[in-house]
Amino acid sequence: MFAMAETGATPEDGAKPRKGKLLLIVVPVLLAALGAGGWFSGAIPSLLGQKASHAKPGNVADAPAPPVYVDIPEIVSNLNVTSKRPSFMKLHAKLELAAPSDEAAVAAAMPRIQDMFQTYLRDMRPEELRGSEGSYRLREELIGRASVAAAPAHVTDVLFVELIIE
Repeated sequence: MFAMAETGATPEDGAKPRKGKLLLIVVPVLLAALGAGGWFSGAIPSLLGQKASHAKPGNVADAPAPPVYVDIPEIVSNLNVTSKRPSFMKLHAKLELAAPSDEAAVAAAMPRIQDMFQTYLRDMRPEELRGSEGSYRLREELIGRASVAAAPAHVTDVLFVELIIE
């Protein structure tokens, strides 16, 4: 009690700054939550005159074409190792194409695609293929090589059906 008399502070003066700080934190958080709720519920975009981005169920013309998949024959390749013990990789994959019209071009380029894949896989080391990061890098490299080999067809993805490293 003696310390309060010296500083001139009263218990009521100490409570007001706390309420002010609390309001400075709570009000912006509450406004942000209300704004996010309004945006994601679609109320704010409709007030701003923006159309909904999702397609209507009855509108068939806007539906994207289903993807086309082309099977790549199974590839067995020895990997680049420094030890005397050989290491092999077995890969069975499918190519996802952007349009059904690309299927003929990819089928015609399949020997070139297989050659490019086989050449790339023979240069890989088993350490480079470990974990999800290794699989991701392999997928990205194979997509690039398939796109180059099958040009002008557009390969959007390489899907691994089977990937075994021994």
